[in-house]
Amino acid sequence: MNYLGQKIRETREKQNLLLRQVAAHIEVDTALMSKAERGERNLNREQVIKLAQLLKVSKEEFVSLWLCDKVIEAVGTDPLAEQGIKKALTKIKD
Repeated sequence: MNYLGQKIRETREKQNLLLRQVAAHIEVDTALMSKAERGERNLNREQVIKLAQLLKVSKEEFVSLWLCDKVIEAVGTDPLAEQGIKKALTKIKD
């Protein structure tokens, strides 16, 4: 499971929302939403923002988790991942 998917599931369950309700809100089928919660499929930025609005969660929190998952997916367990991320942060801050 990825960080965003885990957060979506936790928040959805706390609010007693069904998976199909959340899926309908972002106009995807229930199977895709289930896979997104398990980290097997990625949502796009627009869908993440719509979910944040539906679940009344900070848009920034959901988008940052989405970005975190993308970075982890890109670098995986590469032994130089941390070094690469540090260099990327330097470039982002410039």
